[in-house]
Amino acid sequence: MGEKIFLSSPHMSDEGYEMEYIKEAFDTNWIAPLGENVNSFEKELAAKVGAKHAAALTSGTAAIHMALKAVGIGEGDIVFCQSLTFSATANPIIYQNATPVFIDSDYETWNMSPKALEKAFGKYPNVKAVIVVHLYGLSADIDKISEICKKHNVPLIEDAAESLGTYYKGKHTGTFGDYGVFSFNGNKIITTSGGGMLVSNNEEKIKKVRFWATQARDQARHYQHSEIGFNYRMSNVVAGIGRGQLKVLDKRVAKKRYIYEYYKRELSGLDGVDFMPVNEWNQPNCWLSCMMLSGAVRPLDVILALEKENIESRPIWKPMHMQPVFEKYDFISSEYEEVEDMTMQEVAATSENKVSKSQWLFENGVCLPSDTKMSDVELDRVCKIIKGLWNECSDSNKTRV
Repeated sequence: MGEKIFLSSPHMSDEGYEMEYIKEAFDTNWIAPLGENVNSFEKELAAKVGAKHAAALTSGTAAIHMALKAVGIGEGDIVFCQSLTFSATANPIIYQNATPVFIDSDYETWNMSPKALEKAFGKYPNVKAVIVVHLYGLSADIDKISEICKKHNVPLIEDAAESLGTYYKGKHTGTFGDYGVFSFNGNKIITTSGGGMLVSNNEEKIKKVRFWATQARDQARHYQHSEIGFNYRMSNVVAGIGRGQLKVLDKRVAKKRYIYEYYKRELSGLDGVDFMPVNEWNQPNCWLSCMMLSGAVRPLDVILALEKENIESRPIWKPMHMQPVFEKYDFISSEYEEVEDMTMQEVAATSENKVSKSQWLFENGVCLPSDTKMSDVELDRVCKIIKGLWNECSDSNKTRV
């Protein structure tokens, strides 16, 4: 068994940028939340992606929560949310006692289907917000989705947690909607160990988010609170890591894209293998390189074969509408108009055995190790193990003949 290869682990800069800012925090004794690193990280991240304002928070989840609060989401409100995503996208809807309605993906982007979104507005005309995701660093068809939201006068929140450094038609994802959300979790393309950022061009709302995120403390000599607050502000030490990491973002994106192209070149010739779509208008950061399998070799075969050799991989996200915790909420599919009110179990039982596109992607996809510290030797090691599965299938077929 060789040395462990991670799916996507933290990668500090070779130049030591992070330690410079951490040392500054220690030297000035600004260890607790707030300080120069926090203020500068907000400004530098906003400038990098082309947003006017930003609030540094404890996580991407906190940023989604604050975005929902900023657009006024409350008890009983309906929020459209992409189904194919991590649960952190949907959980804050429940924090606000609102009701999620999950929207299917399309095969062209793996993200929210504009067709399904338009259909959802027909069924729920009083929806209060839309959360779209840029999955695995692939941009959603954001022009169409933005146009639909503007037509219905509904705010758009972009979950760009996985897509920092991704461009849509030359513009950073996370800057098309009313609010954009970024994550700096340990597995993201740059990390602060844990943290997130909310960006917007609405200065007053970002100021309000900072207020809420600092326990909603009123300006008074004593501790006074007129609203419920949250302990969501990023610490000055963590922000220092983020400032250093931001300096190497372009390098990390280049390496992620190199890994994707390496896998695509080496594995695309295998029977039943396809890779996540890269459209002409999309310049993805390729946070994770994902492939689809439609032949005899299944995703679990790949995962187990790599695991046996001390290599991490994982399935595509299981859609939210298939999760036990969200099973009571509605799902709008882009795959089958005539059965939109059927449960997934009922759909699976039909003679056509139709499934939604997000479910198909989950059942047939696998995320390959995409760690930016991987060498060509390690990439080759991964590819050889995967190719070996097809060789085994070929040998098995010859034996049967």
